[in-house]
Amino acid sequence: MPTYEYRCESGHLFEVIQKMTDEPVTVCGDCGSAVSRVFSPIAIHFKGSGFYNTDYGTARRKRELDASAKAGADKNDAKQADKKKAKDSGSTTTSSSTSSSSSSSSESPKKAPKKD
Repeated sequence: MPTYEYRCESGHLFEVIQKMTDEPVTVCGDCGSAVSRVFSPIAIHFKGSGFYNTDYGTARRKRELDASAKAGADKNDAKQADKKKAKDSGSTTTSSSTSSSSSSSSESPKKAPKKD
């Protein structure tokens, strides 16, 4: 059965255990004045694994996540820079090898004949 909290006009605060179908209390048992039901927030308990780490992390956990994110971003930036560097050096190597092969092929017919 639920527990209901009541407050009288004089300031007395008391709880009554009663069925949901029972009529609410209208008179204070101590002083006989009118009472009203007090509504207060309920207590919620998140139980099980995962709630604490995902919803109620500590400052330490936040620092760890921030550091992890920063390290991940740094690694990603470094990988992107390496890829760009490799791509740039690969295109330079390819063009230089192409130019050297074209220049060597163009030079061979221009060679002067050997003198005896």
